[in-house]
Parts: sequence; C-alpha cells; structure tokens
Amino acid sequence: MKIKDFDIPFSGLKLGKHQFEYHIDAAFFEVFGYEEFNGANLEVAVVLDKMNTMLELEMSAKGTVNVACDLTNEPFDQPVAGSLDLVVKFGEAYNDENDEVLVLPHGEHQLNIAQYIYEMLVLAVPSRRIHPGVADGSLKSDVLERLQQLQPKAGESETDTTDPRWDALRNLLTDKKQ
Repeated sequence: MKIKDFDIPFSGLKLGKHQFEYHIDAAFFEVFGYEEFNGANLEVAVVLDKMNTMLELEMSAKGTVNVACDLTNEPFDQPVAGSLDLVVKFGEAYNDENDEVLVLPHGEHQLNIAQYIYEMLVLAVPSRRIHPGVADGSLKSDVLERLQQLQPKAGESETDTTDPRWDALRNLLTDKKQ
C-alpha cells in the first residue's frame, strides 16, 4: 500500500460532490509505523464537495481492527467506527494547524488524505480494549482464571487486614477532623 493511493486530484473534478472509497488493512498502519493492531479490515468512504473557493470532505470509516485484550492479552476483533469533517481552503502558504481547516497554497491540484484517515482511525479505537468474552464469561483463559483467584473474597475488605502500625496514623486523621 502506498500513500500516493490516497491522493485526490481535485483540479480535474467538476463542481459538486464526488465519492471515493478505500479499503484499509494492516499494511496501511505499517506505513505510519503504528504497530498496535494485529490486523485491520476497514472501509473508508470519502465524500468530496468541490466548490469555487474551497473543498469540503466528509470521511467515515467502519470495520474492525484486531487488537490484544488489555486484561488477557487474547487477540480479538474490535469494532471501529469513526468520522471526520475537513474543510480545505486556499491561501498563500500551506497551513494545517487547525484540526478542521486545511489551507493549501494557490495552484495545488491534489490533496493527500492518508494522514487524516490514519488519525481518524487510531482515535476511533477505544483506549480500553476488553475482549467481549470477558464481559459475557465465555472466554476461557489462564490469565482470567488467575485474576479470579487473586480477586478479594466477598466480605473481605482492606480494613480487615490492615497493618497495626497505620492505625495510629489513622487516629491522627480522625482526631484532626473532630
């Protein structure tokens, strides 16, 4: 996969809306050096609305990325959906400081959207990734069994097994409040 595959040559397009579709796999993320995903199967749809003085892009993505569970390290397919709107204006110099407005120099004839797609997809993945089998109890894993063994028993709390050396300090705190 090449970054050039995401060039949109807008100068040859008529005014109005134009649709572009892209299939994203793990090779796309490798180009950016991003190795958090084991695999990816995503569809990205881009609607470009060309006007006389500017361009509007509506990007949306849907699919799955294969990631490791944060609890068990078991791989699973995480559903992902994201969207991004971008306005492209023309000016004296290139400027991408604003997240929603890109300024291209006059005379540019194409736009590469690979970076915007990459950022949209990476931000669409939840920061906490939990295998669906953990929530419904269907996943059988050595890690889960060990976590359940180490979990505090019902009725057992931290105050039941406190170190007596800390009790004097707790008394100082409760004396201060009174």
